[in-house]
Amino acid sequence: MSMTTLPDLLDKMWKDYTGMNPQALKIYNLFLERGDRVINDHIALRTFNHPKVNIDVLAQPFLKGGYEYQQDYHFPDKKLYAKHFQHPDEQMPKIFISELKLEEFDEELRSTINSLIEQVPDEAPQQFDFCSNGRPWNVKFETYEKLRAKSEYAAWMAAHGYRPNHFTVFVNALTSFDDIREVNAFIKQNGFKLNDSGGEVKGSKEVYLEQSSTLADDVEVSFSEGKHEVPACYYEFAQRYTTPDGKLYQGFVAKSADKIFESTDKGQR
Repeated sequence: MSMTTLPDLLDKMWKDYTGMNPQALKIYNLFLERGDRVINDHIALRTFNHPKVNIDVLAQPFLKGGYEYQQDYHFPDKKLYAKHFQHPDEQMPKIFISELKLEEFDEELRSTINSLIEQVPDEAPQQFDFCSNGRPWNVKFETYEKLRAKSEYAAWMAAHGYRPNHFTVFVNALTSFDDIREVNAFIKQNGFKLNDSGGEVKGSKEVYLEQSSTLADDVEVSFSEGKHEVPACYYEFAQRYTTPDGKLYQGFVAKSADKIFESTDKGQR
């Protein structure tokens, strides 16, 4: 049954994310066991800049639910563009949606992605919960591997479709840790691997945001030829700092996010 309210959609997204990404639920519960309250800083979604499924299409349920566009971001090396959205209620997570710029790739990749998108029924992207309905196309593992050689992001999308790429722990709200470095040490002590591309902590107090993330676990995914293990989702941690105007920084830092994207790269394992 399709969702019709924002709280229902966010709940569905969390259940889908933790169902496919057990490490996140384990870490979440470890925080609860310490007496911490876990607040979600932001949820990230991925897509392609195809008019049928682009950022503006995925943003619709959030805009209808009161979210407002805040800022856009460019990732030239990964050929990505992104926007972030915020709700007037600060308890609501920010929404970060990125898209792959298809026109910057060769004809082979573009036609492969277009053939996947053609499998999506025209009415499907208009559904309120489309962004959490999973993969709307069939795909061969051979196709996944070919895409991965050109873009890890494209391969991830081909394998997993429309679902949260990550949720994010708002480190400032944790009461049993002083900072993100203590959080990282705790995560590693409990046997989880961190993405160390660009350093375990991306960003700094000077840019008002520090981020880290686990590496995505491999999960079994059904392809046309059978099941194969591929990287799934990861859990992110974000510590925000006060800007000169006395307010907590609410945006993102493209240079840091560029490295966070690599948490789902096969080569990171």
